[in-house]
Amino acid sequence: MSLTPLPTARKAALDALRPAPPEPVPLLEALGRFLARDVVASRSLPGCPVSAMDGYAVRAEETSGANRDRPARLRVVDAIYAGHLPSRPVRPGEASRIFTGAPLPEGANAVVRQEATVVSGEGLVDICVAVPPGKDIRPVGEDLLAGTPLLRAGQRLEASVLGLLASLGDTHVLVRPPPRVAVLATGDELVPPGSPALPHQVYESNLVLVGAMAREAGARVVALERARDEDQELRAALERLAGGADVLVTTGGASVGDKDRVKRVLAGLGATFLVDGVAMKPGKPVAVARLGTTAVVVLPGTPGAATVAFDQLARPLLLRHQGVTEERQRLRVRLDEGRDKQAGLTYLISASLEFREDGQVWTRLRQQGGGHMLQNIGAEGYAVLPPGRADFASGDTVDFERFDHPRHLPVEP
Repeated sequence: MSLTPLPTARKAALDALRPAPPEPVPLLEALGRFLARDVVASRSLPGCPVSAMDGYAVRAEETSGANRDRPARLRVVDAIYAGHLPSRPVRPGEASRIFTGAPLPEGANAVVRQEATVVSGEGLVDICVAVPPGKDIRPVGEDLLAGTPLLRAGQRLEASVLGLLASLGDTHVLVRPPPRVAVLATGDELVPPGSPALPHQVYESNLVLVGAMAREAGARVVALERARDEDQELRAALERLAGGADVLVTTGGASVGDKDRVKRVLAGLGATFLVDGVAMKPGKPVAVARLGTTAVVVLPGTPGAATVAFDQLARPLLLRHQGVTEERQRLRVRLDEGRDKQAGLTYLISASLEFREDGQVWTRLRQQGGGHMLQNIGAEGYAVLPPGRADFASGDTVDFERFDHPRHLPVEP
């Protein structure tokens, strides 16, 4: 098998699927999805000058020199609440009772906080502090000015973003639909969880593992099925599942053994392989194909290898369908232990970070193996051991691909 370098494989695999056409959806349904177009502020927030405090709207010049001993006494002519318009302007010698968020009346140019006032009689208030013009007023557009570029296509729609869109009066937002994903686990050794398993059998965990990773990438999982290592059963399952999914992910049967039949059955169905074997470990047998209009990702059956191969090739496909590409942060780190590897492969080793007092960043490597289950739990990313070198010593510097807080950038349809 001729192995494709990992960066080349990532690019080639993306041709298996195109971004879906965008559609407007209600704001809450868009949570976790990606904005399909730029957003410009459609109105200013606030839309008029409003009070930032409970107190009194006044003409600032009338408070000049005011203090507790010599307050400025004004007549209260109005009470203004948030969502209500003033009934009249503020004229010399007057003030309006005003509450937080209420619009400023004409003639007033400052707000005196309630704590700096004393009600001195029926309809009268003593102002016990001098205030400058603009005091405790939120001007038009303090948060946002109409016409300001606000959000870029590719923005992940979190709760705060959706709240912002709602504050502009939006009820829907334009996003691309989640990809429909079907998962097929293959292998005669597999036993469904909840059933008795003999020592030589394996509980089928990849349906849950891959289905969960697909959902984390924004996909909608439409099918989770198992099949034996038998050509006719595989063929029927692949045809059926591909017909109802944008992406079909298989696990197991990806290598070159007598029972590894997934790739040859796909070829018999007319699938076009874009990638067949990647120069990385774990996950070397991974393949990406196109079967009609459906993208097919063939993962190894061991959970550790399936996790890495999904992350590197299937996840970018699912994000591309949603109109984005993911850009992870890369750090330069030092290895906490040495590792030997095959010189021609890229190794992706699950690891965590250690930020030391001297400013250096070290990475703690996990025990790595295609069948290991614990290596990815709590991992912060991958230590990337590049091709072209076989031996790495403790303290050597390598790249670290960090999982959290990636950037999402829009892709062309």
